[in-house]
Amino acid sequence: MSNSSDASELISTLLRTVEDRIVPLTQHGVSCGSKVFGAAILSRSTLRPFTVATNNERVSPLLHGEINCIQQFFTVDYQDPSARPDPQKDCIFFATHEPCSLCLSGIAWSGFNELYYLFTYEDSRDLFSIPYDIDILEQVFRVQGQESDEQVKKRPLYNKANKFFKGRSVEDLVNDLQYEAEKEKFRMEIRRVKDLYNALSETYQKGKKSGTESSSIWK
Repeated sequence: MSNSSDASELISTLLRTVEDRIVPLTQHGVSCGSKVFGAAILSRSTLRPFTVATNNERVSPLLHGEINCIQQFFTVDYQDPSARPDPQKDCIFFATHEPCSLCLSGIAWSGFNELYYLFTYEDSRDLFSIPYDIDILEQVFRVQGQESDEQVKKRPLYNKANKFFKGRSVEDLVNDLQYEAEKEKFRMEIRRVKDLYNALSETYQKGKKSGTESSSIWK
C-alpha cells in the first residue's frame, strides 16, 4: 500500500467483507457439510467486492473457498472477457484462511498477484482442527535432499513473495501501521471478527461427527 491511510482502509474493508459478505455465506455452507473457508476478489482501486464465495465441498472436494471464488469470477459474474476486471491490474484476492497448495496454485494460474488472508495455517490447524494445509505442503511439496529433518522443518512451507503473487496476512498489514494506538484498535477488531468463526467451526465439527455429507474425504 502507498501509505498508512491506504493500509487502514484496506484492513477495514477486508474485515468488513468477512463480517458482512463471507460469514453469511459460510453459515449456510457449514450447515451443509462444507468447511469454513471463504474468499473475495476486490477492486484494487475502489476495494469494492467483485466476487464473494465460500467453500462448497458438498459438491466437489476441489471447490475450496478460493477456487469456488475464482470459478465464479470467471464463469458466472464476468462471462464476457471484455467486461471482466484484469486479475493482475485491477484485483486484490482475499482469503479468510491462508490458502492451501491447491488454492495457491489456483491464485497463481489465474493471475491474481496481490493476496491477503485473515487466519494462518496454524490457526486452521489449532482453532479449526483442519491440519491438511500444512500436512500436504509438508508431505507432498517439501522435498528433502541432503538436509536433516530439522533443517527441512525450518524451511518455509512456500514463498509468500514470488514471481506470481505476494501474500500477506491482515496482521502483517496492521504491523506496518505507523501508530501503536491504531495498531491496537485493529488488533481488537481482528480478534472480534475472528471470533465470528467460533460458532461456524462448532457447527462444522458437529456435522463432521454426525456424518453430514461432504464429497471431501479430508474433514
